[in-house]
Amino acid sequence: MPAPTRHTRFFAREGVPQTLTSPTVLLLIPDPYDFHVSTVRFRDFGSDGATMWHEGGLYRVIARQEVRIEAAPGGVFVQPASPEILEEVSQLLGLPFDLDPFRKWALRDSILGPIVETLRGFRPTLNPRAFEALVVAITTQQISLRAAAAIRGRFVQRFGVKHDHAWDFPARELVAHADPREFPALGFSRTKAEYVVGLARSDLDLEALAELPDGDVIAALTALPGLGRWTADWFLARHLARPHAWPAGDLGVRKAVSAFYADGRPLSIPEVRAMGDRFAPFQNLSAQHLLVAARMAG
Repeated sequence: MPAPTRHTRFFAREGVPQTLTSPTVLLLIPDPYDFHVSTVRFRDFGSDGATMWHEGGLYRVIARQEVRIEAAPGGVFVQPASPEILEEVSQLLGLPFDLDPFRKWALRDSILGPIVETLRGFRPTLNPRAFEALVVAITTQQISLRAAAAIRGRFVQRFGVKHDHAWDFPARELVAHADPREFPALGFSRTKAEYVVGLARSDLDLEALAELPDGDVIAALTALPGLGRWTADWFLARHLARPHAWPAGDLGVRKAVSAFYADGRPLSIPEVRAMGDRFAPFQNLSAQHLLVAARMAG
């Protein structure tokens, strides 16, 4: 990952100049990079308030500070900035992905190659926090992304901390003490409420999962109530950025693979999972590019 470079300038918020106690940093991102294309999911599918689009930038609470991220020449401006903030922003914006080898490899595929060329500048985002990533996955099970964001937004407002624009996502420890009977009023089903609180109360060390191979991550997650293979696959893909993650059970992925590789013929989960070998060793990046291309194609 390229080292962040201090960019010296001052911001004015409500007419009050900011000082260097609240520095702005230019976080370099390898070209080609299009901030607006890469962050479209935070506009198109609604926001739960934890990562939200406002006045041309992304807002997120990191280390108890509200952070603004906006497009800049060569990367993004991050304000305020600290090592902890820059680490999370780097994860959020998908800097763990090495896109150059993927792009070169994709050019050999007559279908994926033109898609990747069209989407030059697209870098998939990640959810940088394990607990948040899993709550997002649970709330999205079997409903639309926009509906899930609305439900999760009420959850965030009930248990999170409000800043100027964004909310700090509820801490696992706080959710562990919550009563699942409160959740239906927020839009949760009874079972999803039990899954979220059960996850928070579980003994599973979510941070330690990053040290495990893919199969062990899947086994550890699916051992918990409500966390199936679909959830585990997206955790691998959008939190751990694992290259071989292939969410074959995702309806969007199945539709995209069907549209581009099966002339629109509906494909089963086993069929799509078997097709993952075609995209090795870049299943994760292939899936995410196919999803974006399918949405662009309507």
